Amino acid sequence: MKRWIFVLPVLGFVAVAGFLFRSLYLTPTQVELPSVLIDKPAPPIALSPLDEEAKGFARADLAAGKVTVINFFASWCAPCRLEADSLMLLSRSPNVTLYGVAYKDKPADTRAFLADTGNPFAAIVADRQGLAAIDWGVTAAPETFVIDGKGVIRFKYVGPLSPDSLARVLMPQIEKARAS
Repeated sequence: MKRWIFVLPVLGFVAVAGFLFRSLYLTPTQVELPSVLIDKPAPPIALSPLDEEAKGFARADLAAGKVTVINFFASWCAPCRLEADSLMLLSRSPNVTLYGVAYKDKPADTRAFLADTGNPFAAIVADRQGLAAIDWGVTAAPETFVIDGKGVIRFKYVGPLSPDSLARVLMPQIEKARAS
């Protein structure tokens, strides 16, 4: 009978460890974080271009009649490096303009990152203090927003894009934004 007293904590630990280990494999690749900005006009984005070499964009560019995708990224962000190839694929899509927001990054570091991974962005602005990211509800880089031709946010994707998530999730959302 006294053995059960010693076995119960071990069994409890094994049960908890098994539950936690199992949950590692059930976590989706995209974290579902609801955004209050969905179906609302995109917040102002009055940021300066990354540097003299970059073209900037503003809120008016998001309502120019064409679907735009905005990606918040940073050179220090490891998942941003993982999604670089997917963003290059997206940049080749017709009727979609891809804009970048360098989030809390130094321009020289961002340029080195883009030189290494490729530059998929039609325009890049710098959010050095992260204030625009707060307005957009960004919790961590990378985050991607789909904006319809009227400047209304239609979808938010949290986490790095992969070829699979690009095909299964983002491209259908872009098509829905185009139809709205």
